Amino acid sequence: MYSLILHGRRLVELHKWRHLRFALQNASPLSNSFSSAAAADVRSRDGRKGKNFTVSYLVDSLGFTTKLAESISRKVHFTDKANPDSVLSLLRSHGFIDSQISCIITDYPELLILDAEKSLGRKLQILQSRGASSSELTEIVSTVPRILGRKSITVYYDAVKEIIVADKSSSYELPRGSQGNKIRNVSVLRQLGMPQWLLLPLLVSKSQPVCGKENFEESLKKVVEMGFDPTTSKFVVALRMLYQMSEKTIEEKVVVYTSVGFTLDDVWEIFKKTPSVLKVSKKKILKSAETFLALGFSRAEFLMMVKRYPPCIEYSLESVKRKNEFLVKKMNWPLNALVLHPQVFGYSMEKRIIPRCNVLKVLLSKGLLRKKSELPAVSSVLSCTDEGFLNRYVMKHNELAPTLMAIFTKGRVS
Repeated sequence: MYSLILHGRRLVELHKWRHLRFALQNASPLSNSFSSAAAADVRSRDGRKGKNFTVSYLVDSLGFTTKLAESISRKVHFTDKANPDSVLSLLRSHGFIDSQISCIITDYPELLILDAEKSLGRKLQILQSRGASSSELTEIVSTVPRILGRKSITVYYDAVKEIIVADKSSSYELPRGSQGNKIRNVSVLRQLGMPQWLLLPLLVSKSQPVCGKENFEESLKKVVEMGFDPTTSKFVVALRMLYQMSEKTIEEKVVVYTSVGFTLDDVWEIFKKTPSVLKVSKKKILKSAETFLALGFSRAEFLMMVKRYPPCIEYSLESVKRKNEFLVKKMNWPLNALVLHPQVFGYSMEKRIIPRCNVLKVLLSKGLLRKKSELPAVSSVLSCTDEGFLNRYVMKHNELAPTLMAIFTKGRVS
């Protein structure tokens, strides 16, 4: 069945797998550092001023190059030095040296805007109360700074500590059972380039897929061969799907998808976009097709929608009916407009669809749309951010803007 999903489309990743199999047998647990995680996009109201201040602060206080400081300022910025100074002082008071602090801030710059005492100080105290020595504390936090952003910090700390200890000794014997498997498996994933933000949850996972051995190797081989990018969450989801499901079960799912009109290549493309579609039940797949067809969509349109946006096959059928009724019958968008943007069936009626459509109705009634009597594209109304929508349909109408804003916000559920 696996060959059915691939259907002649195995990517040329086999050479990578040969290295991977060697790594599985001789896996060296986590060494000096995890791959850096993609930092959250923290935006300040002070905008450019905050970024400029941040760049100057990082250069002056930590000795960063201007280029590195500018890169970090795109991820986090601040307008005064009080909080970052407190964070740096706290780290130094716990034995972190400047080179370690530089590594920590480079990998986890959000640390500079966290509360030094209530958040960071409390977590460091918890680790010390568990018997962590100063050298252990500084080494482990420097290796994986993002554990300071986790609620269950002790669990992450213990897992990372064991891996670092194992990494220092070639004679270290992996623990038996799931913990030993986890150390080995997470090491292999790191060697494939999986970033820290994906590895951390796997480190403390008590469930599949990283606690197994043979099944893990087999599932990982398939995911690599199928071309999933190990730096993305899709890789982990695909690994979990293939680990949890037998060949027979997956084959049965493929048969269901083909029974409603998808080709084997379609199934492959859908799985590549959204690996979780394999868990959708046979009943749900059939019922979803039945629902969309009953609403007036052709079978070809239904197939196109799922291929464009696979999650739509998992939507509540009642919700799909309700939104279709509103968008097609009350707003008069044609069915093919929804075919091109099936993700609209996942938007909230109360928070997004109704408020925006109410604004649109007013603009239509006053002839203020670019095409006086025509609805704009569904995507330009529903798929943009609130800010984008307001700029496009509210703020440009100066005198009417307060009224439109009131309509937009009225009755919205926060």
